[in-house]
Amino acid sequence: MKRGFLEACVLASIRTEDSYGYRILRSVPDVLGLTESTLYPLLKRLEAAGLLTVRSVEHNGRLRKYYRITPEGRARLDGFVGEWDDVQAIYRFIRGEEARDDA
Repeated sequence: MKRGFLEACVLASIRTEDSYGYRILRSVPDVLGLTESTLYPLLKRLEAAGLLTVRSVEHNGRLRKYYRITPEGRARLDGFVGEWDDVQAIYRFIRGEEARDDA
């Protein structure tokens, strides 16, 4: 479940503008515990899945990778947001706030 949140947060961090690793890392909520050792493999997986693209730009004499969300990435992010009601129902069940209808 945490992996899904991490993917969604990384995609959300680049939905309005291209960004690079450190800025993505700083923009994701701390509660997720995202580290560089977690972020870069995740970015590679998202790229391999076609959810983002990467371009390199020289910055202060070094190459910096910038990540851009793809239409497929936007669709994945929209799907994640669309599941919010389901996630809330699960949390209500765990807290004992909602009984199942078929009981």
